[in-house]
Amino acid sequence: MPAWRLANTTLELPPPLGAGIVNVTDDSFFAGARSGTPERALADGLGLVEAGFDLLDVGAVAARSGPPVPAAAEAAKLVPAIERLAAEAGVPVLADTFSPEVAAAALDAGAAAINDISGGSAEMLGLIAERGCGYVLMHIEGPPRVDRRAPGYADPVAHLGGWFSERLERAVELGVDSEQIALDPGLDFDLDTDDDLEILRRLGELRSLGRPLFVALSRKDFLGAVLAGSWDERLPAAEREGATLAATTLAVAAGAEVLRLHDATALDALRTAAAIAIPRP
Repeated sequence: MPAWRLANTTLELPPPLGAGIVNVTDDSFFAGARSGTPERALADGLGLVEAGFDLLDVGAVAARSGPPVPAAAEAAKLVPAIERLAAEAGVPVLADTFSPEVAAAALDAGAAAINDISGGSAEMLGLIAERGCGYVLMHIEGPPRVDRRAPGYADPVAHLGGWFSERLERAVELGVDSEQIALDPGLDFDLDTDDDLEILRRLGELRSLGRPLFVALSRKDFLGAVLAGSWDERLPAAEREGATLAATTLAVAAGAEVLRLHDATALDALRTAAAIAIPRP
C-alpha cells in the first residue's frame, strides 16, 4: 500500500483520510467555506479537526478564474493561518498554493505539504525536493485561474495516466522522492462533466501509478451539472451536499486515499464507505 511522506510525518494508507478545507478568502466558490481572515481560518480549522478531519488544506486564493494575486497579498493571509493551525490543530496542515514563493513561506510556517494546482513548475518541484515535504500534483493543462474550454479526451483516464507518468518522472529527475507525491485528477480543471464522471468511475485504474490518490470533489461544478442535467443550469455549490456524499462514497470504494472535503457529513460518508469497502487487516 502506498505511503505519503510529509515534512514531519508519513501517512500510511489505507484507511482513507479526510482533508478539511479552510479558505482564507472572501470569494471561494462555496460561500460556506469562506474564512476571510487568518483568525477566522484558525477557528474554522480547529472546528474541522474537532469534527474528525485527519488533515487540513488551507488556501488563500480561490481556484476559480480571476486576475493574478500578488504573492505578498496571498502570503499575508495564508502564512499566519498556517502558522497557527500547524501549532494548534494537531494534524498535518497542507498549504494550497501554486506560488513557489508563497509555498516556501508556508513551509517555513509549519506546512507539512504543498497542494499545487498548477501541475508542477520546475521551480516548485525544486522547492519540494529541497524541503522534503509532501506534494499534491494536480492535473491541469494550462495556468490556473484562466477560463478555457476543456480539450476533450477520447479516454480521459488514459490521458491522466500518461500525463501523471511523465510528470512523476520529471519530478524524480528534479530530486523529488516519489513517496512525497500524491496525485489529484483535477476534477473540473480542463475536464468536462463526462470526463469527471468517467475518471471517478475508473478511479482505481490510476492506482497503478503507485501513488496515493488525492481527490478533490467536494461540491464541485460537475456535481451541480449532474443534478441539474445541464452544465449551463448547474445547481449552485450550496445545493450539492447530497451529490458530494454519493461521489465521496464511490471514490472511497474505488480506492481514493485522501479526499478534500468541506463538510462533516462528507467525512461521515468517507468513514462509512471505508468500513464497508476496506476489510480490516
